[in-house]
Amino acid sequence: MIVLTLSKKMRSAARAVQRAWKQPGRERDLAAQALKAAFAAWASWAVVGWWLHAPMAFVAPWVAILLVESTVYQSVAHALQQLAAIASGTVMATLLVLLMHNRMGAMGLVLPLVVLLSSWSRLGRQGIYTATGALFVLTDTQVSLTGCAARIGEAVFGAAVGITVNALIRPPVYLRNAHATIHEAAQETGRLLETAGGRLVDGQWGVDETQAWHRQALHLQHLVTQCRSAVGWSRESLWGNVRRRTLASSRPNKDYEEATAVLDHAAVHTTELTRTLHEAAARDRQAHWSRLPLIRGYADFLAQAARIVRLSADGGAGQGREDTLRQAVREMRAAMDDLRRQLPDLVRGEPEEASAYGALLLQAQRLAGNLEASARQEAPPGHI
Repeated sequence: MIVLTLSKKMRSAARAVQRAWKQPGRERDLAAQALKAAFAAWASWAVVGWWLHAPMAFVAPWVAILLVESTVYQSVAHALQQLAAIASGTVMATLLVLLMHNRMGAMGLVLPLVVLLSSWSRLGRQGIYTATGALFVLTDTQVSLTGCAARIGEAVFGAAVGITVNALIRPPVYLRNAHATIHEAAQETGRLLETAGGRLVDGQWGVDETQAWHRQALHLQHLVTQCRSAVGWSRESLWGNVRRRTLASSRPNKDYEEATAVLDHAAVHTTELTRTLHEAAARDRQAHWSRLPLIRGYADFLAQAARIVRLSADGGAGQGREDTLRQAVREMRAAMDDLRRQLPDLVRGEPEEASAYGALLLQAQRLAGNLEASARQEAPPGHI
C-alpha cells in the first residue's frame, strides 16, 4: 500500500514537472519562485559571507530567501515587519546579556518578553522572528554591540536583496490563477444547475443524489471564496510590479469582481434549490414534481441561468460576447415571464403543489434579478 501511494505521488510530481516545462501555469510559477529564492540567498551570501567575511553572514541569505514572497507588495510589507521583529529581539537580548553578565538569567527574562511581543498584531506572521533573533544572540558565545549591529545590518541587506530579486526577476503575477479559479467555479455551477434541471423533468432523483447535489452546492460557496481571494491576489501582485504596464490589458478589472458576484448569487440559489429538492426526495415526491405543469419551464430557466453564469465568468470584451450575454439574459427573462404567467392558474391546485411552486419561483425570481443586474453592469449602457 505504501509503495503504491509513493508511486502515485511520484507520477503526480513527474506530471507537474512536465506541465512546468511545457506551458505557463501554476507549476511554472512555483518553480520560478523557488529558483529566485535560491538565487537571492546565493547572492546575499556571495556578498556578505564570501566577499565581506561578515561575522554573522548567515543572517543575510536567511532573510533573503524568506522575502522572495508571493507578491512584490508582500515582500516589502513582510520585510518591514521581519526587520522590526529581528531588531527588537536582537537588541533586547544583547542589552540584557551585557547588563546582567549572566546568559542563563538573561534568557529567563528575555524569552517571555519576546514571545509575548511575537504575538503583536502589527508584526503579523513575522512576529516569530522576534524570538528567533533573541535566540541567535543568547546562544552565541560572543555578545557585543558590534555583533548586534552586524546582525541587524546583514538582515537589512538580505531583505534588500530578496525584495530586489522578487521585484526585478520575473515578478509574480497571478492573473492566470484568478481566471482559472473563476472558470472552474462557473463550470461546476453551470453543470450542477443543468443536472438538477434535467433530473427535475425526468423524476429520476433520490435522497442520496440530492444530498450529493447539496454538498456540491455548499462547495460552490467555498469556490466563490477562493475566487475572491484569487482576484485579491491578482490585484496585489501588480502593486510595485515592473510588468504592470505590459499586463494592463489583462489585469484584474471590474469584470473579475462582477463574475465573482454572479457566482455568489448562483451559489446561493443552487444551495436553496438542492435543499428544496432534498426535502422533496425525503418525502418521496420526485414523481409528483416531475408532473408539475411548469417544471419544464423551470428546467429551461435553470439551463439559461447556467449559460449566463458561464458567459459572465468567461471574461474578455468584444461585441460577440456582449451580444451572446444579452441574448442569454433575454431568453432567461422570457422563461421567467412564462413561469409567472402560469402561476395564477397553477396555485388553484393542491396546497402542496402551491407550496412547491412558491419555493421554486421564489428562488428563480431572486436568481433572475441578480443575474440581470450583473449583466447590465457588464454590458454597455442601453444594451440590456
